[in-house]
Amino acid sequence: MGTGTSEGVPRVSCLTNPASQCKVCPDAVKQGSPNRRRNTSILIQRQLADGQTNNIVIDAGKFFYEAAIQWFPKFAVECIDALVITHAHADAIGGLDDLRDWTNNAQESLPIYLRDPDYKQVQSLFYYLVDRTKQTGGGGVAKLHFKSINESPFTIDALQIIPLPVKHGKNREVFGYRFGPVSYISDASAIPDETADLIRGSELLILDALRPKRTHGTHFTLGQAIDQVRRLDPMRTLLTDATHDIDHETVNLKLAKLRESEGMDIQYAYDGMNIEINL
Repeated sequence: MGTGTSEGVPRVSCLTNPASQCKVCPDAVKQGSPNRRRNTSILIQRQLADGQTNNIVIDAGKFFYEAAIQWFPKFAVECIDALVITHAHADAIGGLDDLRDWTNNAQESLPIYLRDPDYKQVQSLFYYLVDRTKQTGGGGVAKLHFKSINESPFTIDALQIIPLPVKHGKNREVFGYRFGPVSYISDASAIPDETADLIRGSELLILDALRPKRTHGTHFTLGQAIDQVRRLDPMRTLLTDATHDIDHETVNLKLAKLRESEGMDIQYAYDGMNIEINL
């Protein structure tokens, strides 16, 4: 659904500044460019035994509506069976209001799985979604059913989801998630040993790697993400949550050399990337 940081790529400031030296943002406006990045999010689409398609989305940020316009028709997504939240920053929950289209026109309601601290922030920012009696009139608001989760595994339509507590800065804990052989960590600056044990040996690791070098404090740099791959030993890694400092094709060519030197399969993902895996 998206592989970019909170502000997305391209940055408007790069496109409007004639003195800008940025090469990624002008490329990102080209049709089909892998440098076009919306807020980091994924769609888990499963074919169930009864022939039905099950759709679970992780995070709905500020660009969720735009991403859904492009990818939902392509992948025949007619409803959202559940939305799972990693944390309550705008790039993960900013699109909650847009869910009205689904609950007004496609389905009765939508379950949202999130931790209690994140629920409290949603309650403050989107009070009318938590308490629909507070809506001001006009168009109907989304009918959301909030479900509290903690570090214990939970199940959505027979798919077990294991929370992966990670640090997103020194003083904030957020969740990644493991489902089947896939571990998904979109926002992290440190991974505790207990969480590493839950991730280690994943068939696919999707991991935060914000930019090449400069330390951010709440996200892994590319180098730090590579160190985590060495530690966690997944079969394959896709990097996500990238800024305009990452030129998709150039950086991926450099990362491909790690397969030869260390046997590590690491690449940056791109918006709309479709990965088939047995869950």
